Amino acid sequence: MQDEEVLAEFRASKALLEGHFLLSSGRHSAHYLQCARVLMDPMRASRLAAALAARIPRELRKDIVKVVSPAMGGVIIGHEMGRALGVEALFVERPTGTFELRRGFELEPGEKVLMVEDVVTTGLSGKEAMKAIAEAGGEVIAAASLVDRSGGSVDMGVPFFPLIAINFPTYAPDELPPELAGTEAVKPGSRAKP
Repeated sequence: MQDEEVLAEFRASKALLEGHFLLSSGRHSAHYLQCARVLMDPMRASRLAAALAARIPRELRKDIVKVVSPAMGGVIIGHEMGRALGVEALFVERPTGTFELRRGFELEPGEKVLMVEDVVTTGLSGKEAMKAIAEAGGEVIAAASLVDRSGGSVDMGVPFFPLIAINFPTYAPDELPPELAGTEAVKPGSRAKP
């Protein structure tokens, strides 16, 4: 799937929002990709996951035993990646602020894991998820996401495979451009407002 085809999927699902948004990273943006919208159509989610799985080199794909994603945003794409790769899909969640496996999910010591997210901006959530995976005994051998918003600067510590890189500018709270500074930020993601 080419970049324009991926963007067409986002546009068709009205997943590309414009306004003033507070991202999970704490940065602000005039654009937001609501991946939940692009993934709400099961057939679209399946197509995007198959395209993302195809980005992972075969030698890595064959070693993946489980897919683990951070809740909430990564749950659907993680599940679809499990389907595309023919492996189980689990997720980590933050019941007390720190990612952990729950709901009876387990990893065997040394199991090779693909960590999958919906969007990567700073890589913080993914790295926190990978820490939880390691603490549960898994070995993350690669990371993947639908969207890389980092401008190519994120280092996940393992090979990283985004389906598309979209580089909308983001701003620290003290460096907002005038068009954003005069408006209230909306936090459309899954994390509660700080």
